[in-house]
Amino acid sequence: MQLFVGLGNPGAKYAQNRHNIGFMVLDRIAADHGFAPWRSKFQGQVSEGRLGGDRVILLKPETFMNLSGQSVGEAMRFYKLEPDEVTVFHDELDLAPGRLKVKTGGGHAGHNGLRSIHSHIGEAYHRVRLGIGHPGRKELVAGYVLHDFAKADEDWLDDLMRGVSDGAAHLANGDAGRFMNAVSQRTAPPRSSKTAKDDAPKPATERPAPKPAEPAPDTRSPLERLMDRFK
Repeated sequence: MQLFVGLGNPGAKYAQNRHNIGFMVLDRIAADHGFAPWRSKFQGQVSEGRLGGDRVILLKPETFMNLSGQSVGEAMRFYKLEPDEVTVFHDELDLAPGRLKVKTGGGHAGHNGLRSIHSHIGEAYHRVRLGIGHPGRKELVAGYVLHDFAKADEDWLDDLMRGVSDGAAHLANGDAGRFMNAVSQRTAPPRSSKTAKDDAPKPATERPAPKPAEPAPDTRSPLERLMDRFK
């Protein structure tokens, strides 16, 4: 059994915030893979289903971001899970929008949701870092993550959601490489052979042979031309 945790804040006010991308990913997985309806449990929202041959519990803590670890710890104790069976999906300022990385263990890098989970279950769990970009200055971070995604973000955000959902079964099976490949197929798909052919440099066009120069007009008088014939 695996526990997939998406981080975010509860309520419609926060639903489209950058900080809520973890919630969004779990909603997409649940919808695409026919998971059971969401229900209240473990101070959060829970949905159960299967990804490939693995039973997976989806958890969206409703304790607000800074207390996420309370909900995660409660769910782990109920299902008797180890940190290695937990994967947390969260927003990542240090990755460009649409980029994704998988990590196991390590620090929380100042992320309050991860900080709370560290305090309840330790650091030996898996994370899927979902890039949202950085506003550029530290003092702008709080407003940035608690602001809705811009309309211009819709395309890359949808590609990322689809890619994570496509590869979710590989992630549940512990195959991070195939999971990342599935995401890449959506976020950076290979060009088709036709596109590659169209984009290939065209061979230089052969220049036509130059036309022979036309003879200069004959300006001699008829008498001069006659005399030249007998020279």
